[in-house]
Amino acid sequence: MYEKQIEQLVVLQKVDDEIILLEAEIDQAPKDVAALESRKESLEKRKQQLTEKLDLLAEQKKKLEHEIEEDSVKVKKSKSKLMLVGTTKEYHAMMREMDSLEKLNRLREEEKITVLEETERQTELMADIEGKIKELNEELTEKRAGLKEKLDAANGELDKLNKRRNKAGEVVPKPILGRYEFIRSRLAHPVIVPVEDAVCTGCNIMIPPQEYNVLQEGKQILSCPNCQRLIYWIEHIPEAAKPKALQKDEK
Repeated sequence: MYEKQIEQLVVLQKVDDEIILLEAEIDQAPKDVAALESRKESLEKRKQQLTEKLDLLAEQKKKLEHEIEEDSVKVKKSKSKLMLVGTTKEYHAMMREMDSLEKLNRLREEEKITVLEETERQTELMADIEGKIKELNEELTEKRAGLKEKLDAANGELDKLNKRRNKAGEVVPKPILGRYEFIRSRLAHPVIVPVEDAVCTGCNIMIPPQEYNVLQEGKQILSCPNCQRLIYWIEHIPEAAKPKALQKDEK
């Protein structure tokens, strides 16, 4: 009866390990979608900023072109009137005005080139961000489509594990099961561990000789005096102490 209870406690613990992993998966799946949505939101904000920047650059380019055209017309008109001036003073005044307008337009042309270069740079950034948003949208569509299916499958598996857990718990006396649950709520897994060569494999501390002798008798389930985990002598149930993968390889 003792060995059967130990076996079921080990089974219970393995089921609990699987439940923990599954619950973590169920908890993480929506977070993955939320993380993608957050990244997309950041990119959308950046895209909006770039759109505003491009709009400003377009307005700046349009304004420069208008000013260049307007002053070019003034220069042409001044040149056509140049031969009609009556005095040298008026002639030189008109020449200075035309030189000033042409110099101003050259500066505007340089500024326009700078605006065009910046527009090209911002357009490339926009194309890059739009590409990333497109990739994220595709990934989000895939994640959202598979999320419900994934969660349904995980919750279905969780139901099966909880039934296995209840079945394993039926064999264990309520006081022992209560101790198991109490330890589980306060310590990280594992809750029940084998003792090998008088050493608790949960905390790697030697078991006192008297308690080790009682443990070897296999009549009652004991706790490690150091870490308080439930313990059993490895020689009583050697298979229970082996990793699951190793047990499968030996079959």
